[in-house]
Amino acid sequence: MNFLFHMLLSGADEQILVGNFMGDFVKGPLSDRFPERIRSGLALHRKIDSFANQNDQFQRSKRRIDPSFGLYRGVLVDLFYDHFLVKEWGEWSDEPFDGYLARTRSIVEHHRAELPERLQKLVPVIFEELLPSYGQVSGIGSALERMSRRVVRENPLAGGESELLLHYDALRIDFLGFMPLVNRFSADFVSERLLPLSE
Repeated sequence: MNFLFHMLLSGADEQILVGNFMGDFVKGPLSDRFPERIRSGLALHRKIDSFANQNDQFQRSKRRIDPSFGLYRGVLVDLFYDHFLVKEWGEWSDEPFDGYLARTRSIVEHHRAELPERLQKLVPVIFEELLPSYGQVSGIGSALERMSRRVVRENPLAGGESELLLHYDALRIDFLGFMPLVNRFSADFVSERLLPLSE
């Protein structure tokens, strides 16, 4: 669950950020289930995921992960990229990391009623435990352990941080190549399709 990555790519609109933040928890057609700009954030989340699935750097990162992780390789890369985002935060944001977390949590809490119930319960965990720990490999390990317990079927997620350690420098290079591209893609999507909704 690369919450940080998606939030940072949301631009300045608070409702778009909320929609992008909760994208992994909303499935199926969006129709009129949410306010218009939150729907736009959800659409942006899906566009970012599609962009990653077609991007050479992201796919290269997935191929670096041991094949035994199967379809979960994308999940690992998502979290690994959040790790690198925290480690290199100053390259992508002028706002101090702690201040960014406090501000975005306030935005999410303000729109709490719009969040899926399951995500509402996770907000304190996300902002108080998960995101602050992502700059450490051990924090990624804890997040993967937590995810492993939540997935109903047997899965290899617990211990997956070993792949981050094994391929650390190469994955970082992939991330540094990917980030400017997805940043530009997201900014273009917001400016061309989403910002008119807030006028």
